[in-house]
Amino acid sequence: MMRNRLFFVCLLIVGCCTIVYGQEQLPNKKLVQFSGVIHNADSAIAVPYATLTNVSYQNQIFNANHQGFFSFVAHEGDTIRLSAIGYFPQQLVVPKTNEHKVTVNLSLKAQVIDLPVVTVFPWASIEEFNYAFMNLKIAADDYLIAQRNLSPESLMAMAKYVPRNAAEIQNTNASNRHIGLSNKVVNQRNSNALFSPLAWASFIDQITQGNKSRGKE
Repeated sequence: MMRNRLFFVCLLIVGCCTIVYGQEQLPNKKLVQFSGVIHNADSAIAVPYATLTNVSYQNQIFNANHQGFFSFVAHEGDTIRLSAIGYFPQQLVVPKTNEHKVTVNLSLKAQVIDLPVVTVFPWASIEEFNYAFMNLKIAADDYLIAQRNLSPESLMAMAKYVPRNAAEIQNTNASNRHIGLSNKVVNQRNSNALFSPLAWASFIDQITQGNKSRGKE
């Protein structure tokens, strides 16, 4: 019985010490709703998805949204570390206020990193470069290139695969219509039958043949 009482007393003492220690660790500061917007210091563009770390309270991490807006609960006087990719990190302290909310407008300075110049070569080794250099085909001058492009073979190949433009199609249609109108003088089938002697002769012959058939009846 005495042993159980002693164990209970020890347990009570340890619990009280733990509660007192926990109260000492908790900050006796006022809680506020810390909100704001983060934008670029050189422009009015918002900085999306920035990270805010409460260094003073267990390194709690909060993130801004795609428009740079954030809102979380913090204590007055807490140190907040602000960081984002491509920007210099900075720290700020939550200010004191008579209300239960604090709204701030934060800005980050863009971090410009100059990378060294890198020259990319299409050869993996010196042997490949030597082979490519020895088999290099020197281009001809402008006159020879023009002659090669205007050769009958090149023009036939381009005419086979290159489509015609609107002006060329219009000129072709106009030429075909002109040729058709000109051929009507030569080809009597396309001319007016009233001006054709052969048509009149056939017409008179048909009338005559019609009268003969009536006489027989």
